[in-house]
Amino acid sequence: MKFLMICSFLPSVLNFRGKLLEAIADRGFEIHIMAPDLKSFPDETAKLRDLGYHVHWIPMHRTEANPIYDIKALLVIYWMIRKIHPNYVISYTIKPVIYGTLAAWLAKVPHRFALITGLGYAFQNVESGKPSIFQRLVHGLYAQALKYAEKVFFQNPDDLKLFQQMQLLNVNKSTVVVNGSGVNVQDFNVMPLPVNEQGIVKASFLLIARLLGDKGVREYAKAARIIKAQYPETEFHLVGWIDDNPSAISQVELDTWIENKTLNYWGKLSDVRPAIAASSVYVLPSYREGTPRTVLEAMAMGRAVITTNAPGCRETVSNGVNGYLVAVKSVDDLVQAMEYFIKDPQLIAYMGQHSREIALNKYDVHHVNQHMMSEMEIL
Repeated sequence: MKFLMICSFLPSVLNFRGKLLEAIADRGFEIHIMAPDLKSFPDETAKLRDLGYHVHWIPMHRTEANPIYDIKALLVIYWMIRKIHPNYVISYTIKPVIYGTLAAWLAKVPHRFALITGLGYAFQNVESGKPSIFQRLVHGLYAQALKYAEKVFFQNPDDLKLFQQMQLLNVNKSTVVVNGSGVNVQDFNVMPLPVNEQGIVKASFLLIARLLGDKGVREYAKAARIIKAQYPETEFHLVGWIDDNPSAISQVELDTWIENKTLNYWGKLSDVRPAIAASSVYVLPSYREGTPRTVLEAMAMGRAVITTNAPGCRETVSNGVNGYLVAVKSVDDLVQAMEYFIKDPQLIAYMGQHSREIALNKYDVHHVNQHMMSEMEIL
């Protein structure tokens, strides 16, 4: 039996799907992975091959919209699927879901699955009723491809509801909502909270994200500037990188925040645990997510959370229990939530403990993967 995973960014495989592939391999499956740009990620490619997985290059551009390239990608994926002859195919992120699912159907793969991990730029502001030509094209391609998926996985109920409202799914299509990608609670264990010279837990905030506008990075920086004017000892950490995306922040903005000492910038980390350990409260002011993995990692390490009352984010926080939910794009709400922790440091430990409990009970990666494999009938 052969299992094929198709993605657009190779480092995401081990980071987000590694435990799922491991569990499927333990069932006796031969694992195959298709991804573009393998030469840019030699270490990740080598790690996957060392695990006994077969890694295949596909000519796919993750962010560029070029019909010629995309048709070529579809044809190559189809040809390679015919060659591999997998029994199961699962694809995630926009282009792999669209072209991977269509190619798997054309190649007559018996079990085809799509995983919607988030909606991103193609669904930005669609509630306004004025999608761009590009967005309408993506929505149409999604609708066509998902017709041929045996089952569609979503990471939060809001994304499923939106796909249904937009008629991107047939009314009888089998769908499942899972608790994100899960988190390995053994790897992300509770770490002591940082304290000040008096031994009191200090409010030290952290955001980990691709540096995009719709991740709320600008709101985070504005809130940091306001808080530091009143509470100059407060720390604000930032981990991430500027991505090739229409909503990416500029290098000039990032340099300004660093030079003004508004944010302590860690850069891009392969292991985010030291940054989480150095902070006491995790902040993600995102406009929309699938289920944010960084929030789950921070929760598993016993950190209180501030995030938005937005799809994908709101599921991770019980307001007033393990953190606070704030309005999307509201700097004032962010500042107020941060002040709660600054004025009452005992909240940090109390809410962090509840975060850990939620991570254990709801987001343990092994429970999430068991749910997915059961739904795919990989027993």
